[in-house]
Amino acid sequence: MIKKILLASLFLNSLLSFSQDIVSSTPVELKKNRDIFQVVNNDRKDVTLFVSDKIKVKAIQLNQNMQIVDSISTERPSTKTYDTMIGYNINNDNTRLFWSSNDRQDIITQLFDFNSKKVVTKQYTLVLKNEKVLQEFSENDNFYILSVVKKSNNFKLHVFDKNGDYKEKIISLEGFHFFKSNYVKSDLYGVLEQNLLPYEAPFSIENINVNNPTSLTDAASLRKCYFDKKQLVITIDLNVDFTQLIIIDLEKFTVSEKIIKSTSISKLSSAGFQKKISSNSFLIDNKLYQIKTSSDEFYFTINDLEGNVIKEYTTTSDTPIEFKNSEIYQEGGDFGGKRTLETSSQFLRKINNLHIGISCYHIGENTLITFGGASAVQQSGVQAGITSQFGLIGALVAATVFNPTMESFNSYSNRKVVKIEGIFDKQGNHIKGDLQPLAFDKIRTFFDKNNDVSSQILFKINDYYLGYYDNKTKEYIIRKFND
Repeated sequence: MIKKILLASLFLNSLLSFSQDIVSSTPVELKKNRDIFQVVNNDRKDVTLFVSDKIKVKAIQLNQNMQIVDSISTERPSTKTYDTMIGYNINNDNTRLFWSSNDRQDIITQLFDFNSKKVVTKQYTLVLKNEKVLQEFSENDNFYILSVVKKSNNFKLHVFDKNGDYKEKIISLEGFHFFKSNYVKSDLYGVLEQNLLPYEAPFSIENINVNNPTSLTDAASLRKCYFDKKQLVITIDLNVDFTQLIIIDLEKFTVSEKIIKSTSISKLSSAGFQKKISSNSFLIDNKLYQIKTSSDEFYFTINDLEGNVIKEYTTTSDTPIEFKNSEIYQEGGDFGGKRTLETSSQFLRKINNLHIGISCYHIGENTLITFGGASAVQQSGVQAGITSQFGLIGALVAATVFNPTMESFNSYSNRKVVKIEGIFDKQGNHIKGDLQPLAFDKIRTFFDKNNDVSSQILFKINDYYLGYYDNKTKEYIIRKFND
């Protein structure tokens, strides 16, 4: 993956407005072995860029107009011990970065205080002997590490607050119902340990940010989590007849369970053969959107969290798909590129041989829903997904920078994806009409026409902002895109 880089001169030059969509630009000569990522302060509507190499870390503050207002430099933590940047939290106007050893046991933090121009460090040692780390989250002025205790029904939350204080919280799930695929009875650890490769590795939970469009490759994961300031919800779709929700209250550290059944589909064909049936779900606005499909049937159901059906749509291989606003698209696969499919039969048959998923994204008062399926990565050497995401922060993971928002543009690389899209109102009614381009669509179009760029970052403050280095003009540019 291309290194994301930026020199110190970035914060010595004023950002100048060039055109309607270019909000800032600065001349800069880039060198190798530098990484760039960003933290968004949604309360202040500003951004802190972090530029790191093997020796130093630079924090560069941008205001809401993407103008540079301040900067601090400090020594990077030892690469021998702290090889990974795993998250952040915000203390008033200042940002604390969390660096970690690969096993997460050794952690060091750097608090960048722009008022005093000082960087305060603090070290922690976590005891993770009987735990498997699952995810990290940055929100609520806190940084969280979620783990599961081996051979148990217990989660553990490692919580670092805005003052840098650390505490552990055991979340007991005793009495909950856990099943691996095919209804094999298990405990929590066994469900998370199940190997779903080549698509999902053991102990992987896909972190979903509903404020951004979610790619089908992420939505097709059967173990997902949804994080906000007050709660963490984990959904498990290992069995086709129900979705299990585990809801953790992040203020009281209590937990509850919900089982939402899916629509029944006959498991036998008219000829008496066993049919392959798949299902998945997506959580947004306290509603669970479920899909369930075979090679000749497709059900889409909207449920409240008590399991009551709000709305249901269905189609078969012999009937048109009435609830779509797009063509049936296929990307990748044997034909490469993009192509349009003609019939419901083609859509159902193809997604039935893929990992199915559903994703939701708000467009004003309405919701854009994507239905379809994705293959596992079809070429070695490419990661199947992001195992560490923190809202809108790009994290340094080993020698590579991951920007979860940016990663959406690469998510269909080396995969086969078949999908349709539809627009629905708050009550779940389908709205007819043409789809309008999203910010993500416009950014993809930009990259199609401008491929001689590097050091990309992408973040959202009301609109989307794309930062990149133009290799031809030797400038670092930030553009604004909106839905």
